[in-house]
Amino acid sequence: MSTFMANRNTIERKWYILDAAGKPLGKTAATAAVLLRGKHKPEYTPHADCGDFVIVLNAERAVLTGKKLEQKYYRTHSGYAGGLKEIKYRLLMQDKPELAMRLAVRGMLPRNTVTSNSLGRLRIYRGKTHNHAAQKPELWPAE
Repeated sequence: MSTFMANRNTIERKWYILDAAGKPLGKTAATAAVLLRGKHKPEYTPHADCGDFVIVLNAERAVLTGKKLEQKYYRTHSGYAGGLKEIKYRLLMQDKPELAMRLAVRGMLPRNTVTSNSLGRLRIYRGKTHNHAAQKPELWPAE
């Protein structure tokens, strides 16, 4: 008996909706990362991109626990001297909650070529409306 290996022809992709309202940012991001990789499927293959599409709703209502809103920073550096830019997560969650969610999901995915394809299947919305009704997304069960 041989081991099943998923490939491009055998993968079936579904659409799932995650509601981030009132849930910790990290827990929502971890669930999204599992769905994007396809680790919830029995035919999961590590080297193949067999994940599903994920729609995250209510990103602005995701919660950061503890003192992360005041103590955690999002930092970028241009590569030049003095090129460090940093912003507190309190401001990031007010201005760009979609970016905060995308960064959290990206940090939970492996650093390889499958990751860039997986992030292309991630859709994040600030509110509770989305424009993917034609794909018939299913609500992912809450933990």
